[in-house]
Formats: sequence, C-alpha cells, structure tokens
Amino acid sequence: MALLRSYVSGGWHTAADEGVPLHDAATGEEVARISSKGVDFAAALEYGRRVGGPALRELTFHQRAALLKALASHLREHRDELYALSARTGATLGDSKFDVDGGIGVLFSYGSKGKRELPNDTVYVEGNVEPLSRGGTFVAQHIATPLRGVAVQINAFNFPVWGPLEKFAPAFLAGVPSLVKPASQTAYLTARLVELIIESGILPEGSLQFVAGSVGDLLDHVTAQDLVSFTGSASTAQKLRTHPAIVRNAVRFNAEADSLNCSILGPDAVRGTTEFDLFVKQLVTEMTVKAGQKCTAIRRAFVPASLLDDVAQAASERLAKVTVGNPASEGVRMGALASLEQREEVRRSLKALLDAGSVVFGDPERVEVVDADAERGAFISPVLLKADPERSEPHEVEAFGPVSTLMPYTSTEQVVDFAARGGGSLAGSVVSADKEFVREVVLGAAPFHGRLLVLDAEDAKESTGHGSPMPQLVHGGPGRAGGGEEMGGIRGVLHYMQRTAVQGSPAVLSAVTGRWVAGAPRAEGVHPFRKSLAELRVGDSVVAGPRVVSQADIDHFAEFTGDTFYAHTDPEAAAANPLFGGIVAHGYLVVSFAAGLFVSPEPGPVLANYGLENLRFLTPVKVGDSLTVTLTAKQITPRIDQDYGEVRWDADVTNAEGESVAKYDVLTLVSKEQP
Repeated sequence: MALLRSYVSGGWHTAADEGVPLHDAATGEEVARISSKGVDFAAALEYGRRVGGPALRELTFHQRAALLKALASHLREHRDELYALSARTGATLGDSKFDVDGGIGVLFSYGSKGKRELPNDTVYVEGNVEPLSRGGTFVAQHIATPLRGVAVQINAFNFPVWGPLEKFAPAFLAGVPSLVKPASQTAYLTARLVELIIESGILPEGSLQFVAGSVGDLLDHVTAQDLVSFTGSASTAQKLRTHPAIVRNAVRFNAEADSLNCSILGPDAVRGTTEFDLFVKQLVTEMTVKAGQKCTAIRRAFVPASLLDDVAQAASERLAKVTVGNPASEGVRMGALASLEQREEVRRSLKALLDAGSVVFGDPERVEVVDADAERGAFISPVLLKADPERSEPHEVEAFGPVSTLMPYTSTEQVVDFAARGGGSLAGSVVSADKEFVREVVLGAAPFHGRLLVLDAEDAKESTGHGSPMPQLVHGGPGRAGGGEEMGGIRGVLHYMQRTAVQGSPAVLSAVTGRWVAGAPRAEGVHPFRKSLAELRVGDSVVAGPRVVSQADIDHFAEFTGDTFYAHTDPEAAAANPLFGGIVAHGYLVVSFAAGLFVSPEPGPVLANYGLENLRFLTPVKVGDSLTVTLTAKQITPRIDQDYGEVRWDADVTNAEGESVAKYDVLTLVSKEQP
C-alpha cells in the first residue's frame, strides 16, 4: 500500500522505512502506511520561519483573507473525493459532510471576517489611543503583529479535515505559517487534503507544511516565537505542555482536550413539550454522529428525577432506530469507530462507568451491523447508561464513542453543581423554556464551560446544535478541557500575534499604525473630497465654518423632523433642565450642519457616505453659537476586489470657544482613481 508522504521544507518527503499500516475502520482493510522517518524537523521549522513567514507578512489581512476564500472554493470542488476517503474512517456521508464541509466553512468564515473586520494592512490596531499626558503630546496605542515563528498544529483523529483547517485559517490570516501533524489513524484523509491544497498553488510557499507520522524531536526545536496547538486527550496535553522546550521558551501552548460535556433538561420540559422532544433528539444525535467521536458530544445528560424514566424510554426508542454498519451502505445512520484500538478503549471506559450505573440501551460487546463484519470492523452499539450523579465515575471517565449517561437532579443548585463536577468542558446545553431556570443555570455553569447552548422551541429550527463548534465562537474550555481557545472570530487570529503597547507622540503613532491620531499633523490644501484614494493621504484635512445656529434653525428642524423634545421647543422646561439651562439645538441638527460645512458638492471621487460611528455630543449648542468642523482622513482601506475603498474621517465640531460639541467618525466610499 501507498506510504503517506510528508510535505516539509518545500518538497514531498517519503520515509525510507515501510511504515505502520493504517486500516479501513469498517472493513479492516489496509488503506495506507505512515512514517515520518528521515524528516528533519529542525529544518522544517526553520523553513517555515525563513520562507513561509516573510511571504505571509508581505500580504495584508485582506490579501490573506482572499486566499482563504479561494482555497475554500477550490476544496469545495473536491468534496466528493474527500467524502469517499472519509468513509474509510468509519464516517457516514452525513459525518463526512460534518467534517469536510465544516472545515471548508471555517475557511470561508475567516475569509469573510478578515475582509470585514480587519484592515487592509499588515498591522492590527487594538482599542483606543490612550492619553498619557495633559498636553496630548505623549500617547500610547496597542498594536498586534504576527509572531515570527511557526504554528505547530497537532490534531486528533476524529476530524481529519475540520481539525487542521480550524487551526490553519486563523493562523494564516494572522500571517503565521503552519506545520500540521494529524493523528495517525485517519492521517490518510488529512494527507489528501494537504495534497489538494499544495497542488492548487494558491498559498505562498512555506505557509503550510505537513508531517505524516511521529513528531520525532520536533518540539525540541520550538522557540518563543513558535506556537503549539494540540487537540487530543487531557493526559497527552499535560505531557506536551510540560515539554522542556515549551516550558523553557514560554512557547504559547493551546490545548483542546477531551471533556465530559453535559446537557441539562429543565423541569418545565415534561413529556409532550417541544423541549422534551428536542432534548431527546439532541442526545441521540450527539451519541451517534461520528459514532460519538466528538470532543463536544454529550457525555452527561442531567434530567429532573421525575422525568428520568420518561427520558430513558424516549431515548431508547430513538436509539433502536439507529442502523449501524458500513457507512457506504444505504440506510446506515452510524458507522464505525476510527479503529479497533479505539473500540477497545471505549469498552475499557464503559467498564469503569458501569461500576457506577447500569445500561439503559445497547450492548458494549455485541452489535448487529449492515454490510460489514462486526468484529473485523470497529463497530460498537450506541450505549445509554443510567448512573448516580453523586458517584465520581460519570464525572471523570469519558468513553470516546457513542456513549452517554443519564443522571437525575432535584434542584437548580444541584444540577449546576453536577455540571461543574466535570472539571471543565468544551460545551454544554440547557433545554428549557423557563427563562429564569436558564439564567440561573447559565450563570452558574458558565465558569466551567467554553460554550453554552440554550435550546427551546423558539430557536430550534435554526440552531446549529450542541456539538457544532462555530468559527465565530470560541472553541475550548477551562480545566480538563485544556484551558485553551480556538477560533472565536478575530480572537483566534490574535492568538497568533503579539500585542505590543507603543508609546510616543501622536505623529509617531500615526506613522506606526497608518491611522491619524488626534494631535498629529494635518495637511490642508486641496479639499480631500476632491482626491481619489490613490491621491488621498492619512492626515489630509479640511476646516469649514463657522455657521451660526439661530432660533429659526432649531424651530425649523423640530417642525421638519417631528423631533419636538422639550429641550428644543419649550423654553421654560429647557431652562429647568440641569444639563442645558435653556433651549439647545438638536444633536442631529449639529451633525447635519457639519455635513453641510465640510461637503464638497460637485461630482468627484467620493461615491457615498455609508455611516457614522462613535458619535458623542459633548457640549450643548445654544442659539447664537457658531460651529466649525474639522474633517481629517483617519484611515484609508482600499478594497482589493473593488475599484473603490473605504475612508474613515475624524469629525470634530467645535464652538467659538474651541470646545468640542460633537465628535464622530464619518465613513465614506471613495474611488481608487479620479472618475
């Protein structure tokens, strides 16, 4: 059989030995062999730092985002090939789509978020400018820049496509190259994924490397600029976390480990309610999708003591309809575990769990299968247990397969305590229409969970379910779950970057960040609205005014808009207002006058005003006050796929005494070239 190749240091590497055989989870046939013998891990890391890192850092966030989107589109065209290979891991077509489409979806999501939420630049500016002096000449700004190392990604066997892509996407968007090491059992699927990526030629060279087989001495060579992300068992995470090089160099280490996730049924969700049915359906789904081999699967199902028998019966009825067998066969709803070794591990864990409970449904040793040999393939029956929640075993032992344990509770306080006994979980869910119960459970359980789903009749049709990590949301959890976080939108990108506080003058900060900072020089001359994006520079400014605000202006605005709030129309009531002491102009009248002052009305490169942000009214404007507005180009963001870009303007409206009466950002779309 074919020996899986590694892709390191710019080329494909085939090990010199015969490798270890990898088997089809359903048939037991050999699929491929795996070995990393001969890989120079120190050289691979150095190649990523020397070649991949600089190539990525030359690109802006938007350019990297566009490449992620292009890669996602390319992989989508090869889904059928990946589905077919995924079946050999024991996955049904539905399981395969969950893995393959989920991973591709992460690429699309980060491609979209990178374009919408990050600048078309190579530096990320975080938070507001911090004033550090009275005169405003000494200020500070936090920035984030990509680390100069390699993101080493060690993945689990259960999601050979989604696993690597959910780590790769935010690292790539941050500008950090990746070295992917999949778990051996299903590495042949990840290997084909990487082949498709490399063959596409979409990514800069060195931005992705792949190791098939053991990591050897890889971790001996990591530096303070490298990162290690691990998904797998808590025991392995602990071992890697304490590796001498990781400890010595304070290497960023992110772990997503096994966790005893729970689902809680509310007391209101009695048999016959929508929520009762949702709980049972979700429980069975989480037990059987990927044959229960999901780090987010429900391992502990807490139900009111009075509903325990009802839930056990309803879940057993649904489980009885689950057909187990060859995932390629029609009608099969649950395939095999990833390997025979994995099945034995599940059976060992089941024996420990049975010390604290009993079987409600299923047989750990026997299962009827369709179109397969039950012993040659890694098949196991779904097993639903019932246990005493005061015993420690259900809160400590995870059977990483189609196994879940029902446990009763008698009060909200008690079930929150039971949920916490898992020692930290990736995901939990609460199924209830009782909002007070939900609030108490969520606030009590949140410190022990990375994500909590509340499921009820209102959100059920659109809910993604208990076990589906979303790229917009953090994936990780405290304690036993590893203490790490992945994804979470831009949070996941920042994990691969260094946050640095930069102190200096406004002019220095403007130069470093590429954004105008209050107090930095302005350039007046040609009206900035007459400049194309190619001509416009940060700091280009116009000062317009003054305009005197009259009583007639205020009266007309009130009548025209219908805003007759007393502070604008009732002199006696306005005088009694401690903030105003008399009639004041509408805030939006001030903004409208400012727009009339700074606008350049003739056709030109400015295409549209598409918003205001951060608007604050600072000083009341009274009859007779004169207004002046200073508009300054604050940030310029070309769109790489359009003939225009975005310009953020700083607007400062002042009165005759120089006091700011309103401050805000104006957002416009501007042509790249003169029309």
